[in-house]
Amino acid sequence: MPGALPDGEAVPRDGSLPPGTSLGGRGFGVYVHVPFCASRCGYCDFNTYTAAELGGGTSGEAYVDAVLAELALAERAVTPARVDTVFVGGGTPTLLHPDDLARILEAIDRTWGLAADAEVTTEANPESVTPASLQRLRKAGFTRVSLGMQSIAPGVLKLLERRHTAGRAPVAATEAREAGFDHVNLDLIYGTPGETADDFAASLAAAVGAGVDHVSAYALIVEDGTRLAARMRRGDLPYPDDDVAADRYLAADAALGAAGLSWYEVSNWAAGPSARCRHNILYWTGGDWWGLGPGAHSHVGGVRWWNVKHPSAYAARLAAGESPGHAREVLSADDRHVEDVMLRLRLASGLPLAVLDGPGCAAAARAEADGLLEIRDGLAVLTLRGRLLADAVVRDLLP
Repeated sequence: MPGALPDGEAVPRDGSLPPGTSLGGRGFGVYVHVPFCASRCGYCDFNTYTAAELGGGTSGEAYVDAVLAELALAERAVTPARVDTVFVGGGTPTLLHPDDLARILEAIDRTWGLAADAEVTTEANPESVTPASLQRLRKAGFTRVSLGMQSIAPGVLKLLERRHTAGRAPVAATEAREAGFDHVNLDLIYGTPGETADDFAASLAAAVGAGVDHVSAYALIVEDGTRLAARMRRGDLPYPDDDVAADRYLAADAALGAAGLSWYEVSNWAAGPSARCRHNILYWTGGDWWGLGPGAHSHVGGVRWWNVKHPSAYAARLAAGESPGHAREVLSADDRHVEDVMLRLRLASGLPLAVLDGPGCAAAARAEADGLLEIRDGLAVLTLRGRLLADAVVRDLLP
């Protein structure tokens, strides 16, 4: 099960924000967390629940009703000019009927108004969508779908405890494009024990061959409390190897670059500016968003809060007319500076040197001399080698 939520100050029962809180002007998004999964993957520590874990009695309709109740509370707390992006994640959002997802999107539009060019994404597992369901989602207003492919190697999928067959994800991506989705992402995981260089090369080739305009590739992270972590502690499996992960990253950048997908964030490649995930860019550049659903996190004007995690507790709070917020924190100027450096340096658009202090600028100059950064037009941009060592570069730039 996922870990405990962090502590913080209490969220008012009506969900109101601290006096003086205002939107930051860097865009406004809505995240919707759907906490349901058909089964739990061995590496996953997300806030998700299977039917067995919930003990029955949870319906898609009841979940949507609770989300709409939170949205009504949110409407009283914040008034953005428009919603630029919506991202429905999980869990497996597409375990809900397309009409349920459409209800949520329609309610967001009624409440705050979707921008004419709003990006609307749903995550999906490859086995949880069909040509018909994808067509209904596209008709409902979804503009982008992100599919959890992870790998095309059967052995890797088995170790990760994925339910879909090796070839299903590329087929689902093709179905999404045929349903009218111009923007389709495939997620890959590399560095799984037992994965070979050829396995990962085949996964990259399959993703490229599916004709998608976006690929995300992440090194396997072993999270405490997962079945995968337990197997590694027992010695049943080796821990991921950092050198192997670096080799896989270089292979991804080369293969995706050759296919016309350029990196725009350390773990994300896109066919062009229009294919980039605008919702994630909003996170990385300090925008505002309201997170709906159990365990969802939000950020508005330097105030960050997170909802209670369990679907039953979430629904009970809203049924009582109370905010589902578990706790919140008001970020200090130093907190916001640290996050700005950490996140913006990961972007190909670069980190403005103007946000760094004197020692930070000196550290940037040293990183440039070491081949980790390129500095041009007042921006610090990670080199390919710098991307492999991004966390270390960030630490050197901060006080």
